[in-house]
Amino acid sequence: QKEVAEHLEEADASDGSFPDDRKLQSYGNLFFLLQTEPRHIATLCRLVSLTEIDTLLQTVMFTLYGNQYESREEHLLLTMFQSVLSAQFETATEFGSLLRANTPVSRMMTTYTRRGPGQSYLKTVLSERINNLIEHKDLNLEINPLKVYEQMINQIEEKAGTLPQDLPRGVPAEVAAANEDVQAIIAPRLTMLMEIANSFLDTILDSLDQAPYGIRWICKQIRSLTKRKYPDATDFSICSLIGGFFFLRFINPAIVTPQAYMLVDGLPSKHPRRTLTLIAKMLQNLANKPSYSKEAYMITLNPFVENNKARINKFLNDLCEVGDFYESLEMDQYMALSKKEINLHITLNELFNTHQLLAQHRETLAPQEKHHLRVCLNELGPSPAQVPRKENKTIVLPLFSRWETPIQDLTSSFLQETNITQADIMYMETKSILVQLIRSIPGFAEKRPLDLMNIAETAATTKDAHLVRKGIKVKEMLTELRAMNEVDENFTFMTEEVTEELRHLGNLREKVNEEAGSLESVYKTIGDHNNYLRSQLDSYKAYLQNVRMQSGGGGSPGQGSAVGVLAVGGKEAKKGKQQVLGPYKFTHHQLEKDGVIAESNVPENRYAKKSNLFDLMRSNIFFNITSPIPGTFIIALHYKGRDKAILEMDLKLDDLLEKQQDQVQILDLEYVHFNVNKVLALLTKTFIKR
Repeated sequence: QKEVAEHLEEADASDGSFPDDRKLQSYGNLFFLLQTEPRHIATLCRLVSLTEIDTLLQTVMFTLYGNQYESREEHLLLTMFQSVLSAQFETATEFGSLLRANTPVSRMMTTYTRRGPGQSYLKTVLSERINNLIEHKDLNLEINPLKVYEQMINQIEEKAGTLPQDLPRGVPAEVAAANEDVQAIIAPRLTMLMEIANSFLDTILDSLDQAPYGIRWICKQIRSLTKRKYPDATDFSICSLIGGFFFLRFINPAIVTPQAYMLVDGLPSKHPRRTLTLIAKMLQNLANKPSYSKEAYMITLNPFVENNKARINKFLNDLCEVGDFYESLEMDQYMALSKKEINLHITLNELFNTHQLLAQHRETLAPQEKHHLRVCLNELGPSPAQVPRKENKTIVLPLFSRWETPIQDLTSSFLQETNITQADIMYMETKSILVQLIRSIPGFAEKRPLDLMNIAETAATTKDAHLVRKGIKVKEMLTELRAMNEVDENFTFMTEEVTEELRHLGNLREKVNEEAGSLESVYKTIGDHNNYLRSQLDSYKAYLQNVRMQSGGGGSPGQGSAVGVLAVGGKEAKKGKQQVLGPYKFTHHQLEKDGVIAESNVPENRYAKKSNLFDLMRSNIFFNITSPIPGTFIIALHYKGRDKAILEMDLKLDDLLEKQQDQVQILDLEYVHFNVNKVLALLTKTFIKR
């Protein structure tokens, strides 16, 4: 009991920062929008500062898209990368600066590799190699001449007690490197280092099929964007960019600090730690453009680079050989509809921080008043302040959309982001339409090489109106892309990409049958769940009606007044005769005194000529309130001496409760304004049994 009491006290203490039900619904709508339309987060990541990006990325990678092995969330996250990478290439001033600076984009790429699939890959591929190496705690493979020289003279001094005159301390690197004894120590170490590095490289190259799809797809985007933006770039230069991501931001951090990736049980000892660092440098020099300006001694390992250059480039190109997911993403979105609910486990501070960043950049993210994102932010109002750590609870946030937006393909989603990379959007859409046309028209898929313009023209002259529209559209887009210099005269690179995409997509009939089966399953699931929800709703309505009747004087259970609830045998209980409650009479003065009337347009004691209120006076006004059925109330405004009511208003209890929850204070009855809370209190006191 004491623990429960303490827990309740703790909950009460944080009530001020905890969102109410209405706010939680608004947050659920906002985060559904952010998850299903990744362009908002993609734009936000480019707007925030480096000090803000890490917290945002933590929320995006591990909370918003936290279901790391679920294809829908993974594919939505990757569409965000497509947008961010396109913008990065669009704004880059020179080839050498691409993906190298410490920017929000580079931080995004690094954080992405820390997701579950990436971590599983690292453990599978590297863990055994690293653990075998760190077992040799005394194996010293240092090759920096200065460090080797220093270690050598320390050992000599320890044994002899003094140093020979020809081995002074503090010598420059050139002198240390020229020392024959130092060279003799380093030579076998170089051989062993290259053997170990080769064993690591072999393991990595053999793991191609185990590499996570998302990481391979990002590599594919880097290659595709580079070839289009820099058509003269060599294969070596393109591979160096891919290697910069795959090795520098994914593989090497795990090799240098394996304990941080839980690949080893504890911190490796000094010598193995240095060996791992040297291996990482060797792999980086192999995968990326090597630079020996700061560490000239690394040039002695250049044979490793030269011997492996061809096969590392092949591996990096093979990494890019994966299909796109745009078609399966649309299917994933339909599959998501069959889920009974989509929930997000998120902390209060993640909720409030994301809200604050969105509000801060509202004008850029959603400049139009009717923009769904802006509507959500306007409803939420200012973002709450961050809460103390002990109050930073994790909540389960149900995600839903209040807008019936049709499921769109990826291209349509990108087209809404009109301020950047329009050429990229057009390129993607053109490629997508061409793939659809080739798979729709028999004979095209077998012809090699593909003639894209001929395919477009053929489609535009078929008898199928749908294909004609697509053929005309893609022909115009090809012409426009050529005019923008996004493709060459023969569409060489696009032809290669379309050919590769067709290879990855495989047999169309099998895929269509598979998707049709999935959609039928989704449709049946949604239909069954819809029927279930309808029956539940009917049961709840009937149950609520019975409760109201029994508590409001509508009859006891034994009087046959129950309605709507289905018995076990499936027969509906017999409906009894409804009992009308009231009327109950209240004077204007009485309701005004009790605060039920918040404002009155009825004159106090004189004739109101221009008010169109006849000769009404407050002393002659009274109200009759009746309840024909439980939960429904009729308020009638009467004037003494008149049989017929001047005004009647039909009120539903549910509507009043909703107004109360929405903090609507006033109920307008034309001549008088009622206080909603006071009306509810009056109805409860008058009609509900105690």
